[in-house]
Amino acid sequence: MEPARLPPDWPFRGLGQRVALAPHRWWVVTMGEGPDLLLLHGTGASGHSFRRLAPLLAQHYRVIIPDLPGQGASQSRAMGRMGLDGMAEDLWTLMDHLGVTPKAVIGHSAGAAIGLRMAELRPIQAVIGLNAALGGFDGLAALLFPAIARTLAAAPFLARAAARLSGTPASVARLLAGTGSPLDAEGRGQYLRLVQDPDHISGALAMMAGWRLEGLLQRLPQTRTRVWLIASEGDRAVPPRVSDQAAARIPGAEVTHLAKLGHLAHEEATDGLASLILPWLSTLP
Repeated sequence: MEPARLPPDWPFRGLGQRVALAPHRWWVVTMGEGPDLLLLHGTGASGHSFRRLAPLLAQHYRVIIPDLPGQGASQSRAMGRMGLDGMAEDLWTLMDHLGVTPKAVIGHSAGAAIGLRMAELRPIQAVIGLNAALGGFDGLAALLFPAIARTLAAAPFLARAAARLSGTPASVARLLAGTGSPLDAEGRGQYLRLVQDPDHISGALAMMAGWRLEGLLQRLPQTRTRVWLIASEGDRAVPPRVSDQAAARIPGAEVTHLAKLGHLAHEEATDGLASLILPWLSTLP
């Protein structure tokens, strides 16, 4: 969507800028001063999901929060660039344009996988994964899900229909409850705004259609970046065992389990998990 269509009270609305770098038109929020931290949201969300965490990080760091291509207020029709490799490469192009050198990437869900792929392409000191989506589709789903997503993403009228069907308070409440993170009224309202936008739906579907993790997962034992995976015990979307299994294959990786919280733990916790994350970041050289 166009940034002008964001509600006046949308998180960080006044701190964002439009950055046109073919084939995308990015929406990027920057706040704070200090070493650079890159925050990457998951599929179907936007940078707003760091509404509680980012302001506290920005007291110590320069925080950069892009909406991923085709989602939130970032616009793109380049479906071929919305997979793992394309987004990681294009994010580095964006970082170069902005003069940003991330000291660490904090990625939620699929954003964690993108952060790990970026760290394969260029050195990054650390990647923190919040309920990291580091498990591929299994069996027949590996064939069906991307194909279904490609079909839906290629048909704008289907995205509009999906936005009408899912863009109700009841539908969003059910969706969030299914993640184990019901969220407060403000959080529910923000996701309602996103799913009512057909362009956002198309972008999320295009990301799903191009999502291929097999190569990254095979290379996990070669990871040289320091990795910390935070997994919520109440996550109904990405069970904690996914982080446990990934960490077992990453040299030196750390895992922390959070009791009670769900997939959107950083949106549930009143401080966005800053009290957990800031001390860990301070250990980086």
